[in-house]
Amino acid sequence: MALNKRTKQILAIGKEAQRMVGKTPSYIVAMRPLVDGVVSDFEITQEMLRFFITKVHREKFTLFPRPRVLIGIPYGVTEVERRAVEEVTINAGSREVYLIEEPIAAAIGAKLPIQEPGGSFIVDIGGGTTEVAVISLGGIVTSRSVRVAGDEMNQDIINWARDKHNLLLGERTAEEIKIEFGSALPLKKDKDIKNTVKMRGRDLVLGLPKEIEVPQLEIYEALKKSVKIIVSAVKDTIEETPPELVADIMERGIYLTGGGAYLKGLDKLLFQATKTKIIVVDDPLTAVVRGGGMVLEDLDNLSEILLPSEFSK
Repeated sequence: MALNKRTKQILAIGKEAQRMVGKTPSYIVAMRPLVDGVVSDFEITQEMLRFFITKVHREKFTLFPRPRVLIGIPYGVTEVERRAVEEVTINAGSREVYLIEEPIAAAIGAKLPIQEPGGSFIVDIGGGTTEVAVISLGGIVTSRSVRVAGDEMNQDIINWARDKHNLLLGERTAEEIKIEFGSALPLKKDKDIKNTVKMRGRDLVLGLPKEIEVPQLEIYEALKKSVKIIVSAVKDTIEETPPELVADIMERGIYLTGGGAYLKGLDKLLFQATKTKIIVVDDPLTAVVRGGGMVLEDLDNLSEILLPSEFSK
């Protein structure tokens, strides 16, 4: 989110704000009101939600919007963190607040039969957290939540360029490199595929603009530590899953959602590690949002999968 510090006005959110990173005057800052899936700045998060509510209802010509809002939160957040999400949403102008654990929302968005007595395995790799969960009868049986995901991978690339090449990369540049060249497995050399990556940033020794070209293998090396943590979370979750549900998972497979599901080779690496088929869902980036929308449209039948909230009916 891009914020004018002088006026406290929100200038841009999401992709528009990301394009402004590193290119603004000193009084305009890009910030994250949510970090690792929880509120990091109460007032700014409140303004962001109010911005969204106003924008949606402006399009529907509603003068005084007081919507029902459903928020996805990481599994295992503390009571204090959960309360902060509820309060900031009410203060932003909602009339009711519903909370859902992100793995369940992702599974619903992936159209998994989570209310049946059988194991559904979901791996949701978002920006701040990776949520790994086995779901049955509408609830989470066993899970892992690790604060390693897309944002951490961006930082891995920044750290690699700094430590190995004395080159300071911007966060947006690092993300672009991750999306285009990132891989969970070393890519095989192919004469038809570019095997080098251009990095542009500032030379930390000379302080001047600098461009280098590095083997694509270096991006794999930079991401290897974070990828290993995600794979370990998946394996640990399987080890804690009851045998009856493991049998279901072997038949149904492991489903990948979130932007991290796009990382090249991740599905193959997880298959090698778990000996279980891996399915990347259609449009994995929006699985949690789709699932949340489906719950809001059918609250009467799906209310039991929501977390308790004093601000819901």
